Amino acid sequence: MKHDLPDSLARNADDPNAGSPYAGSPTAGGPHAGSPHAGGPHSDLHALLALQREAYRREPYPAWEARARNLKALRDVLFAHRDAFAEAMNADFGQRAQGEVALAEFVALKQEIDHALKHGARWMKPQRRAVGKWLLPGRAQVVPQPLGVAGIVVPWNYPLLLAAGPLVCALAAGNRAMVKMSELTPRTSALFEALIGQTFARDHVAVVNGDASVGAAFSALPFDHLLFTGSTRVGHEVMRAAAANLTPVTLELGGKSPALIGEHARFDYAVDSLLLGKTLNAGQTCIAPDYVLVPRGREAAFIERARTRFAQLYPDFERNRDYTSIISARHFERLQRLADEAQAHGAQLHALGTHDAATRRFAPVIVTNASENSALMQEEIFGPLWPVVPYDTLDDALRYVNTRARPLALYLYADDARTVERVTRETVAGGMSVNETLMHIVAEGLPFGGVGASGMGAYHGYDGFCTFSKLKPVFTQSRVNGRKLIAPPYGRWFELVIKLMLKL
Repeated sequence: MKHDLPDSLARNADDPNAGSPYAGSPTAGGPHAGSPHAGGPHSDLHALLALQREAYRREPYPAWEARARNLKALRDVLFAHRDAFAEAMNADFGQRAQGEVALAEFVALKQEIDHALKHGARWMKPQRRAVGKWLLPGRAQVVPQPLGVAGIVVPWNYPLLLAAGPLVCALAAGNRAMVKMSELTPRTSALFEALIGQTFARDHVAVVNGDASVGAAFSALPFDHLLFTGSTRVGHEVMRAAAANLTPVTLELGGKSPALIGEHARFDYAVDSLLLGKTLNAGQTCIAPDYVLVPRGREAAFIERARTRFAQLYPDFERNRDYTSIISARHFERLQRLADEAQAHGAQLHALGTHDAATRRFAPVIVTNASENSALMQEEIFGPLWPVVPYDTLDDALRYVNTRARPLALYLYADDARTVERVTRETVAGGMSVNETLMHIVAEGLPFGGVGASGMGAYHGYDGFCTFSKLKPVFTQSRVNGRKLIAPPYGRWFELVIKLMLKL
């Protein structure tokens, strides 16, 4: 999950995805430079990286018992301060629903930690691999090794989960880690920094807070792996900075995740389910359904069902404490501009509740007849604006999805196997849920990641362990082997062996 603007990197107050975060910021030296840049504005970051890299060299392969202790320590300190985190996030957002904090931050995080503790010892074990008949009786295996020092750039929308979730994967894999928190959630970021500082030595896990220049310098450090959660636009900048050091990256981006209600779907259930995904965190979720494709002629039914269900979910909306505020006045104003521009170009707005700039409470607005050229239909919305797009046939709906950038998530509501199979096979997305919204991200056996414009790489569970590991291939030659048969000088025996090897 991500935010529409990687606030630790963003520069432009008017466009949450605009501008380069690297203007005027230093870039790191050669690969694994690892030493402070004397006199540089962010030499402390390079010094911290050098400190962690030296600690990694002293203990390059920690035993599972040590890794498990680290995971339990992380779990214990964070869960011991659940109420403090809920209060901090509520203050940072202006209103963050306490139930959402419990569900979307702590439940998901507990599952990630518990899964790693249950399976991590097995993940560490070397895996036997085939060698092929010509290398027998040699042996082959893949040995997972810690990469070294991981960098994690955290967004504001789920500040605890998206800091600690990747950290769990990095620690399970035996790494050191530096975590850059968001300055748009200052209380939550400060609390996380303090608690991590109490729990881990700084050469093991360190939290970094600071403004945009710190975020840009952080992303340019020569980490052994960098995981960035943010917008597609800034993802380009992060990847360019990482390329200077050949730092491998996992980019968790976003885009416009479509929802498709099939012709014979359980319509009311589909609307209810999608509304839950769209209203969680007021739509400030990277895998929130960005727009919904409905059979032509069902647009009015969609609006009315959503209106009815929203009133049930959030009664007395103006005073309801279960609905989260938009993170900042700038983000609130951006959503209002998107709606106003769409309306100016002929779209109809169907508000499901009220808007209040003072408290930044922004009830969902369903948008019909939006121009394809409007910013609403071109940019990731990252909020409770919700375009409804009618379609005539499944072919038309698939064409609509496939002519756009590949999304982070795709949601299908259908019960017939043919429709499910077609949509599964004929679309490409970072992840997909059938008859559900958002829940694929918490399926503990599934990787989470994007594709194309929505990102690269994945994490969670075993896939997260692999992301932060080098799966080193190792071949061991047998004492008795046929290596001499294919060594120079190339004579008659060599020709016979090669002929046998190449025999079809």
